[in-house]
Amino acid sequence: MIQAADTSRRPLYIAIGTIVALVIVALTAVLARPASVELDSSSPEGIVQRYTEAVIAGDDPTARESLAADLRQECDQIEAYGRDDTRVTLSGTTEHDDKATVEVTVTQNGGGVFGGEYTSDERFHLERDAGEWYITGTPWQFTICEETGR
Repeated sequence: MIQAADTSRRPLYIAIGTIVALVIVALTAVLARPASVELDSSSPEGIVQRYTEAVIAGDDPTARESLAADLRQECDQIEAYGRDDTRVTLSGTTEHDDKATVEVTVTQNGGGVFGGEYTSDERFHLERDAGEWYITGTPWQFTICEETGR
């Protein structure tokens, strides 16, 4: 009888072993994910990276440093939308003389009962002033000053 009980539990042991193996593989994949690369802080991409990191972290004073001077001075502070669980991926950059557009993909956790994610393609607008790039327009998710929303 003891032998019959051990035989009937074998599928259970195999299932538990498989689940444990899958959890280990998933954790390894998450922990081995490369950290984001720090972009040149004097480039339009680097300015957008520094700005979005500051907004996501809730560090609005640091984020405002990346805004054009007139926008910093006239900033009617508003709360940025959905700072939690937000990822920003660089899609491309277009530069024309002293203007640049940085295209990004914004992914946010949808939360709610069913979970899921919301992804949108967005643009940051920048202008060069005295050799430095500053943000003049932000996507709605990253608007901290009313004047920058486009």
